[in-house]
Amino acid sequence: MAAAEFVVVANRLPVDRVEGPDGEETWRTSPGGLVAALEPMMRSTHGAWVGWVGQPDVERDPFEADGIHLIPVSLSAQEVAEYYEGFANDTIWPLYHDVIAPPQFHREWWDAYVTVNRRFAEAAAAAVAEDGTVWVHDYQLQLVPQMVRELRPDVTIGYFHHIPFPAHGLYAQLPWRDQVLQGLLGADVIGFQRAQDATYFLTAVRRRLRYEVKGANIAVPQDDGSIRTAVARAFPISIDTAPYLDLAANPAVQARAAEIRASLGNPKRILLGVDRLDYTKGIRHRIKAYGELLAEGRLSVDDVTLVQVASPSRERVDAYVHLRDEIELAVGRINGDNDTMGHTAIRYLHQGYPREEMVALYLAADVMLVTALRDGMNLVAKEYVATRVDNRGVLVLSEFTGAADELRQAVRVNPHDIEGVKAAIMTAVEMTPAEQGKRMRSLRRRVLENDVDAWSSSFLSALDDARR
Repeated sequence: MAAAEFVVVANRLPVDRVEGPDGEETWRTSPGGLVAALEPMMRSTHGAWVGWVGQPDVERDPFEADGIHLIPVSLSAQEVAEYYEGFANDTIWPLYHDVIAPPQFHREWWDAYVTVNRRFAEAAAAAVAEDGTVWVHDYQLQLVPQMVRELRPDVTIGYFHHIPFPAHGLYAQLPWRDQVLQGLLGADVIGFQRAQDATYFLTAVRRRLRYEVKGANIAVPQDDGSIRTAVARAFPISIDTAPYLDLAANPAVQARAAEIRASLGNPKRILLGVDRLDYTKGIRHRIKAYGELLAEGRLSVDDVTLVQVASPSRERVDAYVHLRDEIELAVGRINGDNDTMGHTAIRYLHQGYPREEMVALYLAADVMLVTALRDGMNLVAKEYVATRVDNRGVLVLSEFTGAADELRQAVRVNPHDIEGVKAAIMTAVEMTPAEQGKRMRSLRRRVLENDVDAWSSSFLSALDDARR
């Protein structure tokens, strides 16, 4: 294939490898807003996508899938353990999420991170056309922008950071803090979810590297003595609303929502939590608050049920193993204390579901609980709002999510304040239909106007400005 004008670099390819019963290989498009947002542009610009296939020790030549040129990057089992499970998810992830769990600093993990980032950068540099564009995504690949610039100084480089960026006092703990900053500053545009995250990054650049910072602009010294300007600011990501609107209007999905309510005993109110099983999501906090409301008699299991979907995540990392044990123990205790023959306090589901089932759950739920302790955005909150075509339902939203900056008509909550979480739940449960409608119409207007297409267009427009 000819060199691509537009290259996306992400930890994963936008397809999942599936092996059939006879051993034949097929590829299924991954769900997700990033794929939906970039797919049209990649088709129109003959774009390419560089990423890992998701399985260790799989060597694969570049191939086409759904009209997109895919360039697989292979990782050994040891690299998956050290680069991905180690540095990315046991060093960067907890550090960037306010050290909710203690980050682990291991030099061999860092060495693997450098090695793998270089492999991604070399693949991108080889794929992009002269004067083309490379858009790098997320914390697994923070060194790639500068590595691509060293290999291909002719291209325009963007980087988008999907998770939070920490305050300097936390970021300074990272032994390789300056190298990571230099890696990110290889980009012409560095995007963050929240203005606060961009500010933290700019502060780190100013304090660690002593570069001149004016507003969102950073003066980056070059080897030849010249100065290049990099821009760091917020571009809050969103969802592709169309499939959620279509499913919410589908009679079969609506019927499934009614079936879900009936299977729970048709309670007056259904509370819903949907998360990856992750210590950043505040699942323990909402379960504790709900359990206390039941124990105090302020809620009754006959009237209110909590459905908690906790999809499996990083199950080989110790912190996640312990978290699952804690949550399942708490659920068992609350159910044991409160269940009746006809009603259960918490329906706990440790599994993932297809989008159709998730939309049915959103339609069935009267209250959506998003109590993340720290979250770059939290797209579940936006998915719930998009599906509520009836303008009913209440969103309880942590103030520590990126979504809280946009969804101001949600019931805001500090998840660390258990009494505050309890009060927010009671406010949501007791809210009148008129108040629900007023809030939800405002929330839906925001989500529908600022969808994933608007997000990608704003970022790519900033890249065009950088190119000029």
